[in-house]
Formats: sequence, structure tokens, C-alpha cells
Amino acid sequence: MMLPMQKHVLLFLIILNTTLQRRVDGNPLVMDPNSICRRTRTLGSRHTDLCQSQPEIIQEVAKGARMGIRECQHQFHNRRWNCTSQSRNLAKILQQDIRETAFVYAITAAGVLHAVTQACSQGALPQCGCVTLQSSSQTHHDSPAEEVPIQASPVQNGRWEWGGCGDDVDFGNEKSRQFMDIRQRKGKSDIRTLIDLHNNEAGRLAIRIQMRTECKCHGLSGSCTLRSCWRKMPLFRQVGDYLMQSFHTAVRVMGGNDGKSLVPIDPDAPPLDANVLIYSAESPDFCQANQRTGTEGTQGRVCNSTETGPGGCDSLCCGKGFADYTLEHEENCLCRFHWCCEVQCQRCSVRKDVSLCL
Repeated sequence: MMLPMQKHVLLFLIILNTTLQRRVDGNPLVMDPNSICRRTRTLGSRHTDLCQSQPEIIQEVAKGARMGIRECQHQFHNRRWNCTSQSRNLAKILQQDIRETAFVYAITAAGVLHAVTQACSQGALPQCGCVTLQSSSQTHHDSPAEEVPIQASPVQNGRWEWGGCGDDVDFGNEKSRQFMDIRQRKGKSDIRTLIDLHNNEAGRLAIRIQMRTECKCHGLSGSCTLRSCWRKMPLFRQVGDYLMQSFHTAVRVMGGNDGKSLVPIDPDAPPLDANVLIYSAESPDFCQANQRTGTEGTQGRVCNSTETGPGGCDSLCCGKGFADYTLEHEENCLCRFHWCCEVQCQRCSVRKDVSLCL
């Protein structure tokens, strides 16, 4: 019988496998929602029911997974581990309780919430739409331990009220939990599942924490006698930046004495907050390729010989040195617009000096 943790990793890989597939003709990354539904039938009726009753939701879940993995690759592009798109190696990474795994789970759960919520606001889903709050004192919370105050600043010499098209993060949060989280059997849990569930929630909370108020003025001759305000999600790049900060301050944890909770390994650390990323094992150095751990190594990676940070050759190449090469390729140049309506370009040869890790 498949263990809950194995189910979690398998579902996650099914999403990412289909997310990372490219069409042969070189079109942008695509996702086949039908593929997700076919391959998740054995994981339980919960996902099967969702596939049958709300296929358009699955499409947004797929889009969110794609957003998450792209943002992961952006945030880690100059690090020894660059959020590989190789599903076999990613599977090995996801089976470890390291910082990098925490980030992958968090950014993907956040991506699903963001994509579903955005689709609601754009009117692309029949199940949801915009949300309008009734008063400035209204407070939203998902659970007693999590509260995100929602306020709008009053207009000077005027009034404001809730209106416009606010983002329905409640609906997006529900669908992210429904598809990304594994519901544990009553009375049973394990440390790895608790860690992944925590990081999933931390990813979703990264969006809720950064919700902002947008307003529009109403009045004669451009005056602002009345202003309608609504709540909007942050840009997904801001979510990635926020979670990257959490990655650097992630807390190492262990199981509590009751076997159902997590506590920091450092006895002097404060109690765990819901928005911090957590892990239980130290990461490898990612310098050498290792099929067992899913590490691809840094040999052949492009580095910056003038930088001293993570993308610098000294750090990225793990002290093994680097070599300078001159690469030549063709690209469009001297483009001109011809009426109407065509752009004609020439092809120019471009030489570029790069440094590659040995």
C-alpha cells in the first residue's frame, strides 16, 4: 500500500512532469490537464471527482505549477542547485527534507493559489469571480492561528468603500489545499508529511501576507469625493522574492515528543511561525553529480568571473576552476518596420565571452 508521503511526491511529480514537457515544435511550456487526471486516478477519488466535475480548475492548477517551477528556476538560476527541470533528479530532491525541497513545495502551492485566484478575477471560471468586502473593519482568517487584516486607507477629505474587483484568495486557497495537500489519516502522521504541509501553507501565506489595497477615485471633474477600494494579490515575482528570503532563514526542525508536532532543533529558537520555511536535513553541496541524491553538479555551468556572490565562478564552480570561451551565434539585428505591417530584420553574427565551470 502506498504511504501518504509517497502519494504526495508522486502527485507532485505528475504535476511537474506534465508541466515541464515541451511541444516538439518549440512552443512555450504547456500543460495537459487530461494527463494529470489520467495519472492521478490511483491516488484517490478526491482528485478524480475534481477532474470530472471541474476540469477548468485542473487547467489553472497546471498553470500554477508551471508558474511555480519557472519562478523557482529564476530564483536559483545562479546557484549550485538551479531548480532542475529534469523530473528524475527533481524526484530525488523532493524525497529529501532539505531547504530546496521546502522552497519547491512552497512556491508551487503559492503558484496554484495565484493562478486559480487570477482566473476567478478574470471571469475565466464559472465557480468563482471577484469578491467585494463590506466594511473596512472586516478581517479575513483561514484558521484561528492565521489572521490577515484587510484594511483600506480613508481618502483625505472624502470617503471610501469596498468595491471594484477584489481577488478571491479564499477560493484559490481552497483549491490549492485540495490539490496540493495530502490529507492524513486520523491519528496518524509523519515528520516528512508535516513538514511538506507546513511549507505548502507557508507558500500560500506568502500571498496573503502581501495582499495590497488598490483604489479608484470617483467624483466630478476628477475630484476624489468617493473612492472604491479592493484587495489585489502581489505579483508572483514578489511572492518568489518573499519565499527566497524565507529560504535563507529556514528553520531546521525535528519531531516533537508527541510524535505529531514539529519543534526547532535549536532550543533557543522561537516557536515556529506559519510563514517560515522548515526542513529537517542539511542540503548536499551540489558540487558533484550524484544520481542517488539527484544532484547534477556544476560542471559546464556558466558563471561570472567578476562576481563574488552565488553566481560567481569561485562559488558556483566549488573551487574547481573555470575556463573562458568565446561563443558565436546569430540573432536578429537592424530590424525595420515596413508599412503595413511587417518587420524585416537582418541576421548578425554575435560573439560572446563566457566562463564555464570545470
